[in-house]
Amino acid sequence: MSVSGSSHDEVFADEVSDADVAHLLAEAAGAMVRALREDFDSSALRTRDGSRALRDAGDQSAHEFLMDRLAHLRPRDAVLSEEGADDPARLTAERLWIVDPLDGTWEYGQGRDDWAVHVALWEHGELVAGAVSLPCSDLTYSTSPSRSARSSVSSEIPTSRPIRIAVSRTRAPSNIAEIAAGLEGLTDRRVELVPMGSAGAKAGEVLAGRVDVYLHDSGLSEWDVAAPAVVAVAAGCLVWRFDGSQLRFNQWPPLVDGLVISAPGLAPYVREVLNEQ
Repeated sequence: MSVSGSSHDEVFADEVSDADVAHLLAEAAGAMVRALREDFDSSALRTRDGSRALRDAGDQSAHEFLMDRLAHLRPRDAVLSEEGADDPARLTAERLWIVDPLDGTWEYGQGRDDWAVHVALWEHGELVAGAVSLPCSDLTYSTSPSRSARSSVSSEIPTSRPIRIAVSRTRAPSNIAEIAAGLEGLTDRRVELVPMGSAGAKAGEVLAGRVDVYLHDSGLSEWDVAAPAVVAVAAGCLVWRFDGSQLRFNQWPPLVDGLVISAPGLAPYVREVLNEQ
């Protein structure tokens, strides 16, 4: 499927910054797979086979689009994609694009909104650019100052509502009840859990100011984490591994042992509670 019109045409330009490449590719891939679902037979979507067919088509079409565009725009760079074969040569590359063509594939196939497209760039040991596209919200958060959706991250602990923690719909941290109780004790604020799908969608809720922290204790891959992490840091959030250590990328295997994305005002309390677990 092709993408044309509006700013998506810029994806095919040769002279684009890394931050803009990440933004435009994530946005264009997101628009493409959203259109794919809108054109899909809605009655088939309600069946197990139909949902699986849509998920497979979304994953594959977004992957092929991103690989094609990166091969054209950044032909010397390595790419790590959830949907592609992992080439060990990336471990010695100076620049690596880490992409999840469709994060939250299950939610996408269910007709839900909490899915995303992730595109991030790792260079010389650090994440330097990235984007998280949330197609159902018509939002793309990125490290591109001129293109990114505006973040509403607050430096204060919320006083007009409970503290909200985004967690996985299917595997919240095993000690989430203790974490919530610890935060309530430290902040004197009630804590609500917000179950969601995609890591990018959860990070988007933090950036939108509707959620204060995203917690995940294990079982993540680099393509789940890289784009949400770099975009969140660019928006002023604090990001670290669940065990308190620094995130690292371009590892073998490409696994990340947990993730915390926190609004700055709450971050010291989250660290203290997690250190006590």
